[in-house]
Amino acid sequence: MPAPRPRVVVAMSGGVDSSVAAAVLVEAGYDCVGVFMRQAPPALPLGELPVLASPAGHQGCCSAADALDARRVANRLGIPLYPLDLTEDFGRIIDDFVAEYGRGRTPNPCVRCNAWLKFGRLFDHADAIGASHVATGHYARLECPAGGPPALRRGIDTDRDQSYVLFDVGRHRLARMLLPVGGLRKAEVRARATALGLVTADKPDSQEICFVPPGQHARLVAARLGGSRVGEIVDKTGRVLGRHDGIEQFTVGQRQGLGIAGGTRLYVVRIEADRHRVVVGPREDVPERELVAAEVRWLGDPPTVPFAACVQCRAQRVAAPAEVTPLAGCRFRARFTGGPATTPGPISPGQPAVVYADDLVLGGGWIEG
Repeated sequence: MPAPRPRVVVAMSGGVDSSVAAAVLVEAGYDCVGVFMRQAPPALPLGELPVLASPAGHQGCCSAADALDARRVANRLGIPLYPLDLTEDFGRIIDDFVAEYGRGRTPNPCVRCNAWLKFGRLFDHADAIGASHVATGHYARLECPAGGPPALRRGIDTDRDQSYVLFDVGRHRLARMLLPVGGLRKAEVRARATALGLVTADKPDSQEICFVPPGQHARLVAARLGGSRVGEIVDKTGRVLGRHDGIEQFTVGQRQGLGIAGGTRLYVVRIEADRHRVVVGPREDVPERELVAAEVRWLGDPPTVPFAACVQCRAQRVAAPAEVTPLAGCRFRARFTGGPATTPGPISPGQPAVVYADDLVLGGGWIEG
């Protein structure tokens, strides 16, 4: 009798990347089981913003249209597709998102989703059906050298690289992960989808947060937190320059949408959540030279002494050279060592700081200050 094919749970979002990931695995002989992560909108007060609304042009994921596309792709590939109700788990992500904005921080819910759901809860499903691996359409690569631990690296397509949002998955999961499109460029992925006749071949990429329409996160936060959101916009001396309707509308480094007039360009320098204050100043006052990250997760042996690396502080930015110093309590400090042209950009509390050696992900944490 032939040996049984390895079974893999494939997270299928209804996008082209996860569609081609499933196709690559089918072609490689895996026994693929597609899963569409489904969540229902949490209740909000009548008349408030409906979470998970899908207005025209919204490029998120997890909508009814995405579910239908995932079903069509699964049928085309000849694999089963099961909806997995993760309403309660998505609720946890939304709660974290709201709480972070309430603390004056700028959250990244996609990182939480990857760690808690795609490479978290989906392993529970994989275990339940006897699957050895969980696969997604992320643009990142996994290397498993003989006799050594798995390593997470940037995707071949550096313009699409998503290793940054996978840092928090955990080293114990890497050996059971598959990232089939990490060695492909986006154009190759779309070409494969076209050749296979997949309905997602020309589908726009997901670019928005899946549980709130674009540009509406502040309304969600205000509805969840309640109470007065009004506060002051001040300069670093405390002089009042204007007022705002909620700190959740701001992030460190922001220049547009401040609602104040002045002779010079002003940027958000910091957010004082306890006082509902937004502090603004000139560009040179925006923090870019040093950060401290907490809740650090290393994907290899934790370092014990300072070392040189590159640190990336936002998904769409490049990593900047820094000296990284491990600190007590699962924390590290990064001091950026390059010149003005090689800074990481504005450092926003609540965002991930991910540490790289060339294209290898060493680990990362959440910026606390």
